[in-house]
Amino acid sequence: MSSTLGILTLVIGLIFNLLGCIGLIRLPDVYNRLQAATKCVTLGTCMVLASVAIMAGGHPPMVIKALLCLTFVLLTAPTAAHALARGAHASGVRLWEGSVMDRYRDDHEPGVESKDQP
Repeated sequence: MSSTLGILTLVIGLIFNLLGCIGLIRLPDVYNRLQAATKCVTLGTCMVLASVAIMAGGHPPMVIKALLCLTFVLLTAPTAAHALARGAHASGVRLWEGSVMDRYRDDHEPGVESKDQP
């Protein structure tokens, strides 16, 4: 039973990682690419590590290492993506021309409104 659950978790994790990699290639700007990398790849990597923990149930050191790595990825990937997005915005990297609003600019630059604001 744990082998089937481990393989299912692994396949789901690999699908999320694949979708995140496709998003990195296909999405138009750095902010959308960070979104794909943070959400899909973080979830995919956590699922792969959970699969390792499930399939190595008889080997406690491996389970502990997999869970520690899972926790580390879960905490650091969104933080790093936020720092990269904020740094890109501060250095003047423009949003994709199809973007509707820049909520960060609206909140931090008074007097500048997004084009969809009433």
